[in-house]
Amino acid sequence: MGKKIRVLVVDDSAVVRQTLTDILNSDPNIEVMASAVDPFVAAEKIKQEVPDVITLDIEMPRMDGLTFLKKIMSQHPIPVVICSSMAQKGGENALKALEYGAVEIITKPKVGTKKFLEESKIRLCDAVKAAAMTRAKKIKVPAKPVQAQPKLDADAVIPMGRPQALTTTEKIMLVGASTGGTEALRVFLEQLPVNSPPVAIVQHMPEHFTAAFANRLNGICQVTVKEAQDGDAMLRGQALIAPGNKHMLLKRSGAKYYVEVKDGPLVSRHRPSVDVLFRSGARFGGRNVVAGIMTGMGDDGAKGMRELHDVGAYCIAQDEASCVVFGMPQEAIKMGGVDKILALERIAPEMIRVCGT
Repeated sequence: MGKKIRVLVVDDSAVVRQTLTDILNSDPNIEVMASAVDPFVAAEKIKQEVPDVITLDIEMPRMDGLTFLKKIMSQHPIPVVICSSMAQKGGENALKALEYGAVEIITKPKVGTKKFLEESKIRLCDAVKAAAMTRAKKIKVPAKPVQAQPKLDADAVIPMGRPQALTTTEKIMLVGASTGGTEALRVFLEQLPVNSPPVAIVQHMPEHFTAAFANRLNGICQVTVKEAQDGDAMLRGQALIAPGNKHMLLKRSGAKYYVEVKDGPLVSRHRPSVDVLFRSGARFGGRNVVAGIMTGMGDDGAKGMRELHDVGAYCIAQDEASCVVFGMPQEAIKMGGVDKILALERIAPEMIRVCGT
């Protein structure tokens, strides 16, 4: 990636500051320039040197993270990654932070198993790299980051197989998004009519935050929006959002669709993974699927969209101009799995048109 990404870590816990610093410094493309115990100290650090990215806690003494974030965005915008606890209140505040201009939400790493720390490294470093990319006027996809563990594909959760014969003509919509996706999904879902075909969505987001995200969207959209639970039916007028830290698969029983929510390894560096949802759609939905891939860093969903395309599904990618990060759509386009490239505001109308609603 050339020049290292310079990061300022802001958290009132010395243990968390050290853990984040160690994790970020372990990536050859990232360097922690400084850390701060609260926003006042952080402001002094920024006067000395402006970081490329800030990782920011929400609850801190003297000044809370949301207040500091608003000051940053109004005075000297810098890409911010919210590093928050998993409490319900924290989830609501983290979503407010996205509204105020934060780029990503991640869960604070905890001292635990080797697997947990490895996954925390992947998520934290990828979030910082995605945030750094949002500074550029034209988004470029960076070189593949150093991996703490082998990058698994959808085979790790759902093996490749032949599409099942379909006995239904019901159309379903599958959508995947990452960096910038919370706002993209709001635009998408607000355009859906009350009788919309069923929608299943993977948005890269930590556990507990997805429930708050779904509840917030449910209050502003015509369709019902909820965090998916294992066995939930795919119903008209309803959008299911994959719970953070769980994979979501489309399944079919007779002529009816439902979702399976399950554990599993990181796939394409994520859990939930768009590739897992899309592959299950290729297996159980086939040509009845209309799929969309939206803004986000990396290539999660590219292989799955090609698999959907190959079984007759209709596949749409968000265009570069309307993406925060043109990584996932660009990779899907490169892989040859996209039928149409559209601006964000045109995706929902096109999917509804293809579904025949």
